[in-house]
Amino acid sequence: MSMTALKSAIRGISGVPVTAYDAEGEVEPQVTAAVYARVAQAGIHNIVAAGNTGEFYALTPAEITRVHEAAIRGVDGRAPVTAAIGRSLREAAGMARQAQVLGASAVMSHQPVDPFAAPQAQIDYFRHLADLSPLPLVAYVRADGFSVDDLVRLAAHANIAGIKFATTDLMLLSRAIGAADTGGAVFVCGLAESWAPAFAAVGATGFTSGLVNVAPHFSLAVLAALQQGDFETARAVVARIEPFERLRTRYRNGANVTVVKEAVALAGLAVGPVREPGLPRLEAADRRALEELLRTWGDAPLQQPAARMVR
Repeated sequence: MSMTALKSAIRGISGVPVTAYDAEGEVEPQVTAAVYARVAQAGIHNIVAAGNTGEFYALTPAEITRVHEAAIRGVDGRAPVTAAIGRSLREAAGMARQAQVLGASAVMSHQPVDPFAAPQAQIDYFRHLADLSPLPLVAYVRADGFSVDDLVRLAAHANIAGIKFATTDLMLLSRAIGAADTGGAVFVCGLAESWAPAFAAVGATGFTSGLVNVAPHFSLAVLAALQQGDFETARAVVARIEPFERLRTRYRNGANVTVVKEAVALAGLAVGPVREPGLPRLEAADRRALEELLRTWGDAPLQQPAARMVR
């Protein structure tokens, strides 16, 4: 996939499907592929394999490859597959090369989790990985402490297609977007639908989503409204999904993936519990709240204009 085409895709929705496990807790490739197929069939623009909602850090490197394989099979060419990579620079570069062999369109590097990582060195990590990757890279910026110059330097790399910005420092984001070359990397909201209107207001385009596993029509409605500058409609849709997203933030985000996986199970796909240290299953009261919320959503998509690709 060309850099231009990939940037167009990430200006839309980058959906992050869940990873299915069997009864023994092993990655279940057939069900995982089915999850990816559903997200692709919904019209999601870019599909991230083994991202945070896919439990990247709970998977071994071999399991990450199995998820990448299942994703590419399930998506079946309907959208770009961006393979999530990470850990040490050497491991991440190896994952990038393997992703190219499997047929991925791009890679997304998770934020380094080293407790002693320096901000400027994390930017170097992303840039060096972009040097080594045979596929275009999306950099997942989740930590605090970066400067405008750091982000401008990251956005200027020729092999970095996008920056998934996943902190609430909108002042930093706004300044970085204003200072960066408009022909460089695309700045994307990395905090999903709830934050997408605020990010769009400072110049970010597109957003990531775990909600697409369950109700992609809401995600597409938010994007369509933002593309038209209709913030009122975007906020109204966000208000409908707010209870779902608030459930995900329980236990300092420990229930983030749990809520999505249990919702997917309620929709008919047995994907298994979340691996520790995430919350394996919801408490009974939270599960009842989730079931009631899904009943209020129903099956009918919102009557909103279809989200378009932004060139």
